[in-house]
Amino acid sequence: MNVQKEQDRRKLDDKVLTMPWYVQQFIDYKLPDLSPSTLLEYIRDYETFFNWLRAEGLSAAPDNGKVTLEELEVLRMEDVVSYRLYLTTRRESANSKITVSRKLSSMRSLFHYLSQIAEDDNFYPLLKRNIMAKVEIKRIHKPKDTAAKLKGKILEEDELLEFIGYIMDGYAKDVANNKQALHAHELNKERDACIASLILNSGLRVSEVVNLNVDDLDMNNKMLYVYRKGNNDETFKTPVYFREQARDDLAQYLTLRQSRYKVPKREKALFAALPNGHQEGGRMTKRAIQAMIIKYAKRFGKPYLTVHKLRHSFATDYYLQNDIYKTKEQLGHASTETTEVYAHLTDKTMSEAIERRLEP
Repeated sequence: MNVQKEQDRRKLDDKVLTMPWYVQQFIDYKLPDLSPSTLLEYIRDYETFFNWLRAEGLSAAPDNGKVTLEELEVLRMEDVVSYRLYLTTRRESANSKITVSRKLSSMRSLFHYLSQIAEDDNFYPLLKRNIMAKVEIKRIHKPKDTAAKLKGKILEEDELLEFIGYIMDGYAKDVANNKQALHAHELNKERDACIASLILNSGLRVSEVVNLNVDDLDMNNKMLYVYRKGNNDETFKTPVYFREQARDDLAQYLTLRQSRYKVPKREKALFAALPNGHQEGGRMTKRAIQAMIIKYAKRFGKPYLTVHKLRHSFATDYYLQNDIYKTKEQLGHASTETTEVYAHLTDKTMSEAIERRLEP
């Protein structure tokens, strides 16, 4: 099991114990098909729902683990409407339409399992009445809409190389008066530029970058092996190709990995960090990589840029030179529907290309 999944599985095992027995049963049922991170999101959604139920007096349970099936059976449509309203208007953290849709979808999955799949000792459904079956969940994020939101918020053409170059050299000039920032940059610039370069030249997800080991690299064939999202076969790693630019940056970083980060032989992680006060380096975390990209992006003049938008940047550039099926495979998408985002993102470029060809 890869590093991120191990962490999420441990969190899931702890969190699920706070849930009612029937939720624990549902999670066990879903475990072979869904990743621990997805199931963790389910648990968080159920926490929110059960907390709301108890706060509204719709459950007499002293804690979430004691919410009964009978209390779920007698819920009315007006209760579901109230819950949806709570999700969209609560002051401390109002949710977007996409988040509300996902939370309701989590509830539908649980209620469907309890009413259609799970059985009691007499072979009757655990849940006799399913109020969530009446809830219509509209698809919120269509590829065209997602593309519209990404317009102007990704790196395009020469900016891909410029951003990598900025991490290596430009950032130091911008923080010249900050000794602490300058020292940290001098220590990590090769590693940081390498991570950005790898994503911009392969389209890897941040979780895939975090999980990379040194022996996953095949420098000669410009290829690496990764655990891909949605693939629950823990014995199989998917080969993913990267461009020449990334090979050069990887080669530079690898010459410094051991000496710069004091990585012990037992540590297999490709990308390492050496925290202050530590004698040995260890695997970089997902949060550290995300914060690192945001730090450089703000100084680069692209404050909206994130790790995932680096992936979008690669995908848009890659799609211009390949078809939708190759792009789907490179990115590890489950279906071409997700990859359609890049067709919409490149509409303007494609139309300009057609016009150029029509000119005499």
